[in-house]
Amino acid sequence: MREQRTRINDSWIRVRLKLKSKLGENIYKNWIESLELVKIEKKSAVFNVSNSFIANWIDRNYRETIIETFKNEEIFIDDILFEFKNKNSLPFSNEKNIPKKRDINLSNIKNSLDNNNIELPSSPLDKRFTFERFVVGKPNELAHAAAKRVSEIGPVTFNPLFLYGGVGLGKTHLMHAIAWQIKKTNPSSRMLYLSAEQFMYRFVQALRFKDMYGFKEIFRSVDILMVDDVQFIAGKESTQDEFFHTFNALVEQGKQLVISGDRAPGEIDGLEERIKSRLAWGLVVDLHPTDYELRLGILQSKVEIQTKLHPGITVNKGILEFLAHRISSNVRVLEGSLTRLFAYASLVGRSIDIDMAQECLADILRSSERKVTIEEIIRKVADHYNLRMSDMISARRSRSISRPRQLAMFLAKNLTSKSLPEIGRRFGGRDHTTVIHAVKKIEELKNKDLQIAEEVEILRRMLEA
Repeated sequence: MREQRTRINDSWIRVRLKLKSKLGENIYKNWIESLELVKIEKKSAVFNVSNSFIANWIDRNYRETIIETFKNEEIFIDDILFEFKNKNSLPFSNEKNIPKKRDINLSNIKNSLDNNNIELPSSPLDKRFTFERFVVGKPNELAHAAAKRVSEIGPVTFNPLFLYGGVGLGKTHLMHAIAWQIKKTNPSSRMLYLSAEQFMYRFVQALRFKDMYGFKEIFRSVDILMVDDVQFIAGKESTQDEFFHTFNALVEQGKQLVISGDRAPGEIDGLEERIKSRLAWGLVVDLHPTDYELRLGILQSKVEIQTKLHPGITVNKGILEFLAHRISSNVRVLEGSLTRLFAYASLVGRSIDIDMAQECLADILRSSERKVTIEEIIRKVADHYNLRMSDMISARRSRSISRPRQLAMFLAKNLTSKSLPEIGRRFGGRDHTTVIHAVKKIEELKNKDLQIAEEVEILRRMLEA
């Protein structure tokens, strides 16, 4: 028996090393390192864990990898189970054996949190997403400054911090940067970062395993809670209810919240009004689409990294300017294009020039042709005339609002492929005949009013840049 136990322990050491290699240092430290193998019986490996959330996450994401890695060590298991301090196992593959709530000593979770003894089940962080690697420009300088302030864990000055913007504009980068900075300067702070989808998953699991007490203890005992892509919970009534109460509990304790979304709180369809109101309590920051100068700055910072990875590859003059001009919609695509160019150049042994860029990036260049959205048009026109976006889609008919609204409809007709009814709907549910009238009116004014003609041209250039 002792020899068998020794063999199992030795195998677990080797399995852990292989899992570390397969999953990476960050995932291993967050989820695998703390696992304690208790026994192997009836073709199941039984582990001791701190709480059900860690067990849920490991089972959902790494179960098959753990089983397969054991098999590579000639230990053939079909399942993984979990135990808590009181030795009640939690088998996920057999729901009839799920322990009752009274069987789980949930006070251990609270005690562990109070003593900082457990690793909070945060999502893994990308090591590339730090403040040092975030290129700051006019479109994102406010968001960057606000994120830096939050990462200092001082007195809460705005709560929550709500970051919103389109895909690839830096929301997730800033969220990760806040988390890394807190880990570095305030390692004792209880920080929890996850996506809204993961929040919902853990909430559902807590309901499933009758573990809402443990769920609330973890989510309401943190110093800073960060939830990415909050629009995911829109339309999900029960999850929104729990999110609302979690939000209130943390604010009442003076704890910091950082939330991100793809739109401003008031523009997320399916999100309850009370949550929209809470999200707008603090500082709401829009990460605007990148301008040419910011895109060029990002490329200049990334090319330094690429030249270290691919020594000997030269970038001809004008390449970065070409990419910054042609790929304007998404920073991820921009960075990916540079990575592809360096990889291609290293394989063929050539310097990076315009011909290579056009050949290697033909698909990206075609798909990155500027596609203006109605939302962008409304925002840009509102900014130009010092109005709110809500004014542009409201029922107000004063000249100071109706004329910019007509101009925005004109631009939407000429710069997008949307139908007239669709344009009307995006401007507060107006009829398509209103859009037709607006287009004709602006066309008439352009021909006889030089100022209107000039403003239309300025806005067109800004949107197409």
